[in-house]
Parts: sequence; structure tokens; C-alpha cells
Amino acid sequence: MKKTTILDIKAFEDKATLEEFYCNRFDRHLEKNHREISIPHKHNFYLVVLFTAGTGFHEIDFIRFDVQRGSVFFLSPGQTHHWEFSTPANGFIFFHSDTFFELNFTQQRLSQFPFYYSSQNVPMVLLSEHQTEKMEKEFSALFHETTQIQLYRKQKIVQLMDGIYIDLARIYLSETQTKQAVKSNYSQQIKMLENHINRHYKLQKSPSFYADQMHVSTKHLNRIVNESIGKTTSTLISERILLEAKRYLCNPSMNIVEIATELGFEDSAYFSRFFRKNEGMRPTEFRSKYITVSSKHAVENE
Repeated sequence: MKKTTILDIKAFEDKATLEEFYCNRFDRHLEKNHREISIPHKHNFYLVVLFTAGTGFHEIDFIRFDVQRGSVFFLSPGQTHHWEFSTPANGFIFFHSDTFFELNFTQQRLSQFPFYYSSQNVPMVLLSEHQTEKMEKEFSALFHETTQIQLYRKQKIVQLMDGIYIDLARIYLSETQTKQAVKSNYSQQIKMLENHINRHYKLQKSPSFYADQMHVSTKHLNRIVNESIGKTTSTLISERILLEAKRYLCNPSMNIVEIATELGFEDSAYFSRFFRKNEGMRPTEFRSKYITVSSKHAVENE
């Protein structure tokens, strides 16, 4: 297995598409890009997919979700994912850079939508049949607009995409499963904390460091995190380290000592204890299990 591929949005663009934007029917997308997207990979863009048919699973940052009619998934740049289908899948998919969307709005950011508030929020929602039919029409209108060469084309596409985001956000927030989602009144603080953790987690593993960065006490920061998502600051830091450890372990060219060093651990034994405590298995066991499964998918897709 090779190092996890990072797919660039330009790889999907063609002469008919706008720069930093892509939209397609899912079956066409799968047919054209099947080899690349059937094995674990990352993106440097935001991605949304609505499934109107098919079953299987979608694995996002090593968490597996069922795929079925009405499933909608949201991915942010840098997340690792792949999917596998047991019956033929269809629907619509679109993705875009942050600038493609945000340059058209002076007061709106992608991070304001609940599925992008925080990496702690579930990256999917399951629609009812009525909701699926409604959203299918909206996605279809977006796809249709991308196939037309009309005046104000980009403005129309952004408007339709914003409408999809708004309607999906309303559904997302109304679902009982999102009671565990980060609440909007804490979204800015949690997003800021996550940004600090993403920048410093390899060298800074103490909650007090992040509290200082946010100009609050450690106790107050823990209160914000606990009231938002029922976790502690230490847990968020550990989860980020664990996620990156898994990503590194999927690259067989790095040995355990190198991974431990890269993640800021003093020695590989300490790293192995940390990984086993949080994941329930040794790093070598995770690597063996995951690479075996991924290699099987790669062979099947050749």
C-alpha cells in the first residue's frame, strides 16, 4: 500500500466546469474515478454527496458509516476516507474550495454550518423519504446548472449550493442524533481550540497550553468543551494525536519509531502505550489489520 493519496480538485475539473468546483451524478463520478476513490485518500477541498440508491459503507477518518438511500455525507479538507458498495450506488456529488464559496459572501463562512462547526460533529445525516426527494431535486438543479453555459452561471451555482447547505443544515440540526453535536453558541470557541490543537498537538499536549492560547483558564476551557460535546480538552488532544497516528500507520514506509518521533513522543514504547490505551490494540496490530484490508480493495479494483 502506498502513502495515502491527497486528491486535488483540479484533477476532477474539465473544460466545462468552473475552477475550484465540481459536480456530477455519482454513478458517472464513480465510473470515471473508481480506482482513485475506492482506496483510502484525502482531499484538499470540501465534499458533499447525496445517495439516492445503493448500499455499502463509507469510512471517514477510520469511522465506518452505512450507505443507503437518503445518506448525505460532508467532508472537510484533510479527512481520510473511502467507500465500498454492496449494491450499485447513485446520487449526486459536488465539491469546492473554501474560496469558491466564501468569496461570494462577505458575512458567511462554511464553518457556520453545523456539519462543519467541528470535527467532533457527525459528518453525515440520514434523510427521510420526503427529504430525500426534495434534496434530490435541489442537487439535480445544481448539476443541471453546471452543464449549461449561461450568463451569471457561477452566481447561480453558488446560490443553489448555498440553498442546499441551508436546507441540509436545518435537517441536520433537527435530527435527534445531533444532540451530541457542538452547539452553535460554542462553535467559534471549539473551532478555535481545534485550530490550535491542529497546529500544536505534536509538541504541546497539555490542556493548559491551549487555555493560554485562548486567554482563558484551563478550568473554563474544560467547561466549554464539556458543555459542548461532553468531553475534556485532554480527550480532544488525545483524539487528534490518535487520528494522525492512524494516518501515519497506513503508510508502511514509516516505522513505529519514526511515527512516535513525528508525533512528539520521547520513545516508541510511550507511543505504543498511548495508542493501545486509546485504541485497544498495539500500533503494529492496527497497521497489519488496516493495510491488509486496504490492499485487498486495491487488488480488487485493478
